[in-house]
Amino acid sequence: MRHPSPCAAALLLIPLSACSAGSSGAADPGAPTIEEPAIQEIETVTADDPETDSPRGDPRAGAGVTESATLGAGCFWCIEAVLEQVEGVLDVRSGYTGGEVPDPTYEQICTGETGHAEVVRVTFDPARISYEELLDWFWRLHDPSTLNRQGADVGTQYRSAIYYHSEAQREAAERSKTAAAKDLLRPIVTEITEASEFYPAEGYHQDYYRENPRAGYCQVVIRPKLEELGLDD
Repeated sequence: MRHPSPCAAALLLIPLSACSAGSSGAADPGAPTIEEPAIQEIETVTADDPETDSPRGDPRAGAGVTESATLGAGCFWCIEAVLEQVEGVLDVRSGYTGGEVPDPTYEQICTGETGHAEVVRVTFDPARISYEELLDWFWRLHDPSTLNRQGADVGTQYRSAIYYHSEAQREAAERSKTAAAKDLLRPIVTEITEASEFYPAEGYHQDYYRENPRAGYCQVVIRPKLEELGLDD
């Protein structure tokens, strides 16, 4: 069994975190165990109905159709922290996809044997940010040329991946990948695969950076990345 390396930098720095939970084989005893339903791939928010709420109650959603994107780029804590600050993104949910085991736990994911990837399911307003623009952020926030690895996080669960929800998304992803490759010295290893069942991660993984800004991994890995990308929480 592969020793789990989720958010490896955090293993030495965060005494109470999802990473330490993965290495011990038990979840954080103080973590919430609320099961959250997966976000639907497409939701309609109508301006005529004042009772209709946008994802997470975000008043910026406005009227119209929202879309979903599913992206893997290493530890989902980091992807989530970046994309939550992007204009036009309404919701970011950390979770798992692409594997064979139904309703997997974090501990199972950490073994690297379930076939799942750590991903985020992004709900966005296409009137404010296009899928192509979202992919531009995706290429910038990680290294798509390292196979099954992002920094100190190693394993197939950390693979770079775009899970498309429509043929239009697949075509856009292929074009975006070709364009991004022109700016890299090494080949892109990002897989482009049809979206399958998405399983939301445990509650203590959601909004991890916002809830734990002083945690070691957040200070050492996430905070510098946000600064590098010109984002400010």
